[in-house]
Amino acid sequence: MDPVLTPRRLVALAAAGSAAVLVAALIFQALGFPPCDLCILQRWPHLVAAVLGGLMLLFRLPMAFAPFGALAALTTGAFGIYHSGVERHIFAGPDTCTSNPIASLSAQDLMAQISSAPLIRCDEIAWDLFGVTMPNLNAVFSLCFAGLWIAAFLTARRTRG
Repeated sequence: MDPVLTPRRLVALAAAGSAAVLVAALIFQALGFPPCDLCILQRWPHLVAAVLGGLMLLFRLPMAFAPFGALAALTTGAFGIYHSGVERHIFAGPDTCTSNPIASLSAQDLMAQISSAPLIRCDEIAWDLFGVTMPNLNAVFSLCFAGLWIAAFLTARRTRG
């Protein structure tokens, strides 16, 4: 009897998951939640994972490519963890999208900082549900997708030899 979750199906689930996260991010953006720089940074590895999965399925590429999908998912998961920490002021965020201490700034430096500040800040929570933010969801889902990619790779190796 054939297993239900074959390596190709696991790749399909992981790639579809990354594609779904991208679609959800674009829907939130269309609903009026513009992304910050870290939000956009989290999207690129999902795009890589979705495209890689699509190519693996379309061209029946070997499962040797699956670790690259896992790496993409782990990368965006790490970005999600970092962004979550920036939102909760656990980590210092990048200067391009967070506020900096102003006590030591002159009036001219303060005006320059205000003028160059982005419209969307990385250290402010744009949306949450019961305290769970979008970067939190991205981190959790991405780690699950990485698990699917790894399972696809290991299952293919186990069944091959």
